[in-house]
Amino acid sequence: MNFDAIKSAAKGYEADMTRFLRDLIAIPSESSNEEGVIRRIAAEMEKVGFDKVEIDGEGNVLGWMGNGEKIIAYDAHIDTVGIGNRENWKFDPYEGYENETEIGGRGGSDQEGGIVSSVYGAKIMKDMNLIPEDVTVLVTGTVQEEDCDGLCWQYIHNEDKITPEFVISTEPTDGGIYRGHRGRMEIRVDVRGVSCHGSAPERGDNAIFKMADILQDVRSLNENGDGPSNEVKGLVKMLNPAFNPEHYEDAQFLGRGTVTVSEIFFTSPSRCAVADSCSVSLDRRMTAGETWDSCIKEIENLPAVKKYAKDVKVSMYMYDRPAWTGLKYETECYFPTWINKETAPHIQALADAHKGLYGDKRVGTPTSSEIALEKRKAPLIDKWTFSTNGVSIQGRYGIPCVGFGPGAESQAHAPNEITWKEDLVACAALYAAVPSLYKGKGTEDVSVYRGGKTNNDIK
Repeated sequence: MNFDAIKSAAKGYEADMTRFLRDLIAIPSESSNEEGVIRRIAAEMEKVGFDKVEIDGEGNVLGWMGNGEKIIAYDAHIDTVGIGNRENWKFDPYEGYENETEIGGRGGSDQEGGIVSSVYGAKIMKDMNLIPEDVTVLVTGTVQEEDCDGLCWQYIHNEDKITPEFVISTEPTDGGIYRGHRGRMEIRVDVRGVSCHGSAPERGDNAIFKMADILQDVRSLNENGDGPSNEVKGLVKMLNPAFNPEHYEDAQFLGRGTVTVSEIFFTSPSRCAVADSCSVSLDRRMTAGETWDSCIKEIENLPAVKKYAKDVKVSMYMYDRPAWTGLKYETECYFPTWINKETAPHIQALADAHKGLYGDKRVGTPTSSEIALEKRKAPLIDKWTFSTNGVSIQGRYGIPCVGFGPGAESQAHAPNEITWKEDLVACAALYAAVPSLYKGKGTEDVSVYRGGKTNNDIK
């Protein structure tokens, strides 16, 4: 394989990729409002010569090249979060900007740069005859990930009936090859009370007071140690073989789980009455060894929850927001943890491509972000801090998944978001080289750890 020729071809498309990314940034595309970006991607795919381009029922764009039985897929979610407080931005988040090395704008790192590199990576493959006869390349621009990680791949797997040999997630990886990440779930806690006039609160039962006790226990769950003096053992316990004998090493690789309160709601007849209900949303990040049901039971077993048990309900959220197409594809808000073996063939295909193109160290020197620069010094093969569509691809369905994408995790959801032109080029080159270096998945399970499905009756 002529790695220098691939690098040269990718560098030759830098201006085209920059223009394409700036076009995408200029089109607001928050979850369930991605139609404009989807159609712009479809147009670019047709322009560069994809064999087939289609938009499925959920609104994902699928671009195909090749005719082989094995599908190697490149996934990029193309929805973004909002811009938050506009005053925190030093430039227009949709107009963006570019200079010699950077591109600024909402979605640059998270995660529209990924679709740009994968579209042009596929073009390089076709131009240089790098698609093996037994391979079909699929590039997906997927929707609703920011709202519900992996929902798009539930649809692609279950309704489009597509099961790739493996999938490269093009989420930002700070120049690394990522083989897993923590999972997450969204938990709701509801507390009932009894209202009365605020001048005599003893006549009622204040739901907010009960919730306050519960939240102190939730805080302890996140902050406490796991020693004998801790009535509520902290989530750090999953790093300890005494509490997590089968998976503590995997948990140490991924990092400990966390829990935080993300929303709070209440009902009360008026501001001069006792609140008769209070509810909170919990964002629960899960490490290896934690499951959806263990996380629910963990909240149910908190001292304050048990104290008010008859008035407390702990449940998992469901997601039913319609896609931009109008489709409502309901699912549970559970997003499984997953880790690959470093020796897995699809991981090694990326490692071999990287070594042939750039060596065994991360490339790129993003000088505008000290956090991103530090990440470039990490091992080449590592893991994400946040979660991705891999929660469904590998976590739910066991389809091998691996990450390599332009941009930096530190830029995700942040004001003044940027990405780097050098990353777009490096990723396009690596994507182009991978199919020819992939040796097949064999018979061995590539997963070190996989959260899997729940027993809930969903598609």
